[in-house]
Amino acid sequence: MIRRVFWLGVGIAAGVALNRKVKQTAHAVTPAGIAGNLGDAMHELASAIGAFGADVRAGMVEREDELADAVERRSGVTPGARARRANG
Repeated sequence: MIRRVFWLGVGIAAGVALNRKVKQTAHAVTPAGIAGNLGDAMHELASAIGAFGADVRAGMVEREDELADAVERRSGVTPGARARRANG
């Protein structure tokens, strides 16, 4: 008797899990589901592009400072953009 109750519980749990998975899969192929997935993907792509742009800008500023230091060391002249940034 205990075995039957156990297997009944396992069967019910498996049925509920399978039912949920089928509903999720069915929703994913509807126009609303596809639009939601596409919207999430576009949002993720936009975030990645924004982060990449910020990294590039930070690298540019760092490299510009390195080059300005090299010019200053070798010539004793402070480059124009760096002097404006320091003053203003």
